[in-house]
Amino acid sequence: MPPSSKSSTDPATLAALTSSSKSTLSGPSVPATPGALKSKDPSVARFAAQGELADKFQHNENKGAEYGDPAAEGPPRGDTAEPGSRAVTASTLSETNVSAKLGKDVPVGENLTTRPLTCMRADSTGRKLTTNQGVPVADNQHSLKLGLRGPALLEDFILREKITHFDHERIPERVVHARGSGAHGYFECYQSLAEITRASLFREMGKRTPVFVRFSTVAGERGSADTVRDARGFAVKFYTDEGIWDLVGNNIPVFFIQDAMKFPDLVHALKPEPHHAIPQASSAHDTFWDFVSLMPESTHMLMWVMSDRAIPRSYRMMQGFGVHTFRFLNAAGESRFVKFHWTPLAGTHSLAWDEAVKIAGADADFHRRDLWEAIEAGTYPEYELGVQVFSEDQAEGWSFDVLDATKIVPEELVPITPVGRLVLNRNPDNFFGETEQVAFCAAHIVSGIDFSNDPLLAGRIHSYIDTQLTRLGGPNFHEIPINAPVVEVHNNQRDGLHRHTLHRGRVSYEPNSLAGGCPFQGGAGAGFTSFREPIEADKVRGKPQRFAEHYTQAELFWNSQSPAEQEHIARAFRFELTRVQTPAVRNRVVAQLANVSPVLASKVAAGLGIDVPAPLPKAAPKIASPEVTTSPALSLLARPGEIGVTTRRIALLVADGLEAAPLLELHAKFLAAGAVPRFVGAQMGSVTDADGESLPVEVTMEAAPSVLWDALVLPEGGAAVETLLTLGHAHDFVRDQYRHCKPILVLPGAEALLGKLAIPRTLPTGAADPGLVFGDADDLAGVMDAFVAAVAKHRHFARETDPPTV
Repeated sequence: MPPSSKSSTDPATLAALTSSSKSTLSGPSVPATPGALKSKDPSVARFAAQGELADKFQHNENKGAEYGDPAAEGPPRGDTAEPGSRAVTASTLSETNVSAKLGKDVPVGENLTTRPLTCMRADSTGRKLTTNQGVPVADNQHSLKLGLRGPALLEDFILREKITHFDHERIPERVVHARGSGAHGYFECYQSLAEITRASLFREMGKRTPVFVRFSTVAGERGSADTVRDARGFAVKFYTDEGIWDLVGNNIPVFFIQDAMKFPDLVHALKPEPHHAIPQASSAHDTFWDFVSLMPESTHMLMWVMSDRAIPRSYRMMQGFGVHTFRFLNAAGESRFVKFHWTPLAGTHSLAWDEAVKIAGADADFHRRDLWEAIEAGTYPEYELGVQVFSEDQAEGWSFDVLDATKIVPEELVPITPVGRLVLNRNPDNFFGETEQVAFCAAHIVSGIDFSNDPLLAGRIHSYIDTQLTRLGGPNFHEIPINAPVVEVHNNQRDGLHRHTLHRGRVSYEPNSLAGGCPFQGGAGAGFTSFREPIEADKVRGKPQRFAEHYTQAELFWNSQSPAEQEHIARAFRFELTRVQTPAVRNRVVAQLANVSPVLASKVAAGLGIDVPAPLPKAAPKIASPEVTTSPALSLLARPGEIGVTTRRIALLVADGLEAAPLLELHAKFLAAGAVPRFVGAQMGSVTDADGESLPVEVTMEAAPSVLWDALVLPEGGAAVETLLTLGHAHDFVRDQYRHCKPILVLPGAEALLGKLAIPRTLPTGAADPGLVFGDADDLAGVMDAFVAAVAKHRHFARETDPPTV
C-alpha cells in the first residue's frame, strides 16, 4: 500500500521512530522511511527493513489461482520476496552472539533439525550417572537423611529432581481450547424427527439424553483469562443409547479458513509469537493480522470476532453453532443437509471491551465462576437446539457453497426449527477428571448423522483423535470415565497405555470360531452406515469456484448489526490494529475491510491515522447477487432473552447517612424477581441511617468493582451522597456503569453524584436516557417496574460515545 499522505519525515517523526522501534507492544505510528533503513540503530534499521519486506506483498497474488479446475491441475508457486538482510527474518538481533552452547549461525534456508539424529542420540556406556543438570551422582540408592534413621531432608535436590520429573510426565494441555469450563446435563427432544433422521436421541418426543458440555476460549493457554476477545468453544458430548455423538462447535457459526490444510498456519499465527511468546490469549499482534490479511476468506469470521460476540457476558448468554454442514439420514438412507444452532434462553448478551479488560484483572475466572454459581444456585442454564434442514438441490441454487465453513445459511433462506432443549443441571465433581480429561472429537457421530464434504471438517475428523493420543497418553482415552459411553463396548481392541478393561478369553479377532464368532458385525440396518454419494470426479486438492467469494457474507453481517454494534466492531479493529507493528499489515487489513464496507474501512482508517487504501483484489472474478443482504437475526440485540432480571447482579451503593428503608425494599424486590442484589460499600461491616437503622455491607467496591455488576442503584440520603462524593472508588464505580451503558437507578438526592462526575441526564441527542431511571421513594413499585425493564435490556448503547465523554 502507498504510504499515508498523513505520514511525516520531519526530525520529530524520525525521533519517534527511533524511540518506539524497540517496543514489543506497538511499532512506530508512521511508515518506515528510507533514512531509517540506514540508521545506526540496528532496531530501527531492522524495523524499517521488515516494513519494506511486508510492503512487497500488497495482497495475496496467488489467491485467485486457488479456485476451480486450473487450481486443481497446477497450483502456482508461492509468492516470495528476498529480505534485505538476515536480520529481517531473525527472531532476535542477538543471534550473532555465539558460544559453545549456542553454536554457530543457522545457515540460510536450512533446517538443522532435519539432519541425521546423531546429535540427538545418547549412549551411557562407561559414563557416570548425572542429574538433568549434568551434575554427577555419587549415590542413587538413598535419599539424604538426618542420620541413618532420621527424616529425609528437603535440601536433597537429587531426590526432588528425580521424583518431580517422574510426577510431571503427564498431561499436556490442549493446543487450542485449553482454558475451559464444563457441566453435566441433559438434552430433551421436543418431537420425533424420525422422518429425517434415524438418530436415536431425536426419534422420540420427550426423550432425554445425558450430556456433558465444555465451554472454552480458543487462543489462550490454560491459565489465561476468561474475558479475552476470542471465539468460544461450545462442545456437547451426547451419551446416546447408540453411542457417543460429539457436536464440537463454537459460539460463532463460521471460521477463519476453508480447508484444514491451513489450520496449523492459522493457529501458529494466532498464538503468541514464537520469538518472545507474546501476547498471551490475544489476536492483537502482527503475525495474526499478517496471516488473515493474506487470507481474504477470513474476513467474514473477522467481522464476528471483532463484534461483541467475541466478549460474551456469560457462557449462559451466548449462542452455539455446529459451524459445518452435516447430514441427517433417515431409516431409508435418505439424506438432507443440516446445520445446528444453540440459542440461550437467557438471551445473547456481551461485555463492553473496557469491562472485559478490567474483569480480566478483577476476576480472571469470571465466566467459569458465573457458570458454576448459576448451577449451584439452581438457576440451570438452558439452551434450545435448532436445526436448518435443506436439500442438496436447494444448496446448489444458492450463490455460496454450504461446504464452505466461512459461510452461513441465512435464516431468511432456511428458518431455524427448534427440536429440543439442553439443560445444564450438575457441576462436575472433579475439574481435572472431567472437564480437563474430557475428549471431544468431530469424528464421534452416531447412526442417523453423517458428514458432508466440508474440507475443514475432514481435517477435524482426523485431528481430534490424533490430539487425544498425545494429550491423554495413548489410545485408551475412551476408558477415562468422562469419555466412556453409556452403552456397553464390545470389540477386539486390546492393550495399549492405560488400558483398564480385563478381557476374558483368548480371542481378539474377527471372524473367529473359538469364541462362537463373537463379537459379530451387526449387518445392514443394525449398525452405523455412511451416506453414499456418486463420485463425480477424481480426488483433487483444490476448492470449488464458489469458495472464492469472501466478502458478501461479511458485508451481510456488517449490514445486520445495530449502529452501536457497528461502532464496537470498528473500535475492535482499531484497537487490534493499533497494536500491530507493521504498517503494511495495517494497510492491508483496512484494504480488506474496504471490500466489506466503505464506512467500516473509513472508521478504522481514521482510528489508525491513515487514508483508506484501495480495496484488495478479489479472488472471485464474478460475484453472484446474494439472496439476503440484511439479516436481523445476526444482531446480538435480536435475542434479548426471556428471563428479565433473573441472575442479573445489581449493586446498591451504601454509605452512612443513607435512607435505609427504600434500599431494603428494593433489595427484597430484586431478590423476589430472581436478581442478585448486594449492598456495596467502601469497607466491610455496616452502615447506618439517620434513625440508627443499619444495613450490612455485603461486598466492597474494591473487591467487586463496577465491571462485575449488571446494574447500579444510587442511594437516597444527603449524608450518604456526600460521603460517596469523597470516595474515588465510588467515582470509578458510577462512571464505569455509565460508560458501559448499564442501567442506573438514581434515588432522590443522588443526582449530585451525576453532577460531580459530569454524567448527563440525557443522551447526546438531547433525548431522555432510558438507562437512567430517576426514582421517588414514595413510588418504589413504579420505580421498580421501570428499572427492571431497563435492566432486562442489559445495555443502553444510545448513550455511548467514542471516545467516552465521561
